Amino acid sequence: MSELISYHLEDGIATLTLNNGKVNAISPDVIAAFNAALDQAVTDRAIVIITGQPGILSGGYDLKVMTAGPKEAVSLVTAGSTLARRLLSHPFPVIVACPGHAVAKGAFLLLSADYRIGVDGPFSIGLNEVQIGMTMHHAGIELARDRLRRSAFHRSVINGEMFDPQTAVDAGFLDKVVAAEELQGAALAAARQLKKINMTAHKNTKLKVRKALLETLDNAIIQDQEHLG
Repeated sequence: MSELISYHLEDGIATLTLNNGKVNAISPDVIAAFNAALDQAVTDRAIVIITGQPGILSGGYDLKVMTAGPKEAVSLVTAGSTLARRLLSHPFPVIVACPGHAVAKGAFLLLSADYRIGVDGPFSIGLNEVQIGMTMHHAGIELARDRLRRSAFHRSVINGEMFDPQTAVDAGFLDKVVAAEELQGAALAAARQLKKINMTAHKNTKLKVRKALLETLDNAIIQDQEHLG
């Protein structure tokens, strides 16, 4: 499939493993690989598990691209927001098995999935954009508004507060935390449980539940293209 995203299909479960350097930066090539892997998962009618390397899911967008110029930054953010929208409307369940840190776009991957499992440990999960001098984009704000607990939303988006795995559950980034050695087994168990549901009902219900969010994201992506450009 790709060196950046490996694709492993077994028993109707497709595991997509992000592998792009020590922080698993999200670059245009990574997003292209993500989309190709998701295309394959649809063809395979597979439950999707997204994961990373031990200790990290992703540290966010590739800063080399983000600082190359406005055009490059807008293109990457647009592609990333469009990927989030695709994950939110994916016709089969999407699980994220987060093996450690998930920062900025890494945390937005968590907010784009149907079920999120993290690992216990000294890991940071959250949206650090304002910490590093980036004004949060409209699509990111709307995704966080929808998926985070109300009490955590402002602290996360406006204050750049980071969470450890346990408090990330309360905030809304994660659904469950397990020991690191249990992550793969827990993700597979969740996937096997989700295989039992009716996929047509899952897809149609997901689209009903997220109809307003998806429409809001469509508008936000356009706003970001105009604002960032």
